[in-house]
Amino acid sequence: MSKKKLIDKQTIRELMKDGQLKDVNDIQSLLKEQLKDIMQEMLEAELDHELGYSKYDYKNKETTNSRNGSRSKKVRSDYGEVELEVPRDRNGEFEPVIVKKNQRDISSIDDQVISMYSKGMTVRDIQEHLHNLYGLDVSPTMISQITDKIMPIIKEWQHRPLQEVYVHLVMDAIHYKVRQDGRIVNKAVYIVIGVTLDGLKEVVGMWVGENETSKFWLKVLTDLQQRGVKDILIVSIDGLNGFKEAIQAVYPDAKIQRCIVHMIRNSTRYLSWKDRKTFTMDLKPVYQALNEEAALMALDELEAKWGEKYYIAVKPWRDNWDEIATMFEYPAEIRRLIYTTNSIESFNRQLRKVTKSKSSFPTDDSLLKILYLAMMDITKKWTMRIKDWGKIINQLAIHFKGRI
Repeated sequence: MSKKKLIDKQTIRELMKDGQLKDVNDIQSLLKEQLKDIMQEMLEAELDHELGYSKYDYKNKETTNSRNGSRSKKVRSDYGEVELEVPRDRNGEFEPVIVKKNQRDISSIDDQVISMYSKGMTVRDIQEHLHNLYGLDVSPTMISQITDKIMPIIKEWQHRPLQEVYVHLVMDAIHYKVRQDGRIVNKAVYIVIGVTLDGLKEVVGMWVGENETSKFWLKVLTDLQQRGVKDILIVSIDGLNGFKEAIQAVYPDAKIQRCIVHMIRNSTRYLSWKDRKTFTMDLKPVYQALNEEAALMALDELEAKWGEKYYIAVKPWRDNWDEIATMFEYPAEIRRLIYTTNSIESFNRQLRKVTKSKSSFPTDDSLLKILYLAMMDITKKWTMRIKDWGKIINQLAIHFKGRI
């Protein structure tokens, strides 16, 4: 559409000279009137097209239908409320396009509310912003109704078909306080991030449930299966009890990798401050070893040096060795992909930035709305393939022959 000047410079100067344009409010009032005039003309033009003749041009009338007055209609715009006179036809067949029959909002306010909500702005902040910018007084109920419009989209996203094969899944939960039955309770949002055969990262799903349990993870995995996921090559997890069993119950062929960063973090919890640096230096040869044999030798040395003093810090490495050692089966490029759940922890940190202004959420849906909107914003940047993907997929094709 070509740009046309609705108000030229001379007209603006004359309006200013006459004192009709003194501040931003006057400008908005002028734009509001212009918007009303343009839309009124467009409605009249639509009816002209519908009937095949313009107003009072009876010579070219070739239809039994005719104009039948108008009806007043108030609509919300970016410049405030606008009252239009919507023309009618005698047969009741005219359906305006520019302002549809039941449409009461022609503004971009809905988009702005959803955008502000996705950035973690509180309802009060959104109200103040709209009032200061547009002079609109929007109630908390209206804001809730606007954001509720995305719930069908969220439900569709939650039930969308998934890839048949995922090279790698990372599974973790983030915790929030939600009002339920008149009291505030802790809820877990179960999050799964996956890497596809194309080397692209995506949020596979988010589920709101009770505090993190392996039973709910089993429900999540069953949901993935029902939505078309036939195979998962490698899954990276934290140390939740029963997590491994839940995965194997649905995907028995999936390789499971315990997050090394979680293991280190849990071990250092039991160390005195003066020993922490030395212990972590001695621990490095365990998880940075070239192969499992060298890693086990390093673990023997770690246990010999620290096992008696910090038994509780060393023991988990022995107890969970089968899940820790998975990474030693693969070349360095695949190890870097699977050895930690850092990708999902980074994602969770970005979610927390958005939700930090909320001490609690009134419902599960209100929590899901803001997380979904934040997720859509975060994942806009996920356009690049995993580094060295060509090499990784070829290596995986060898290690998982027949499954890719």
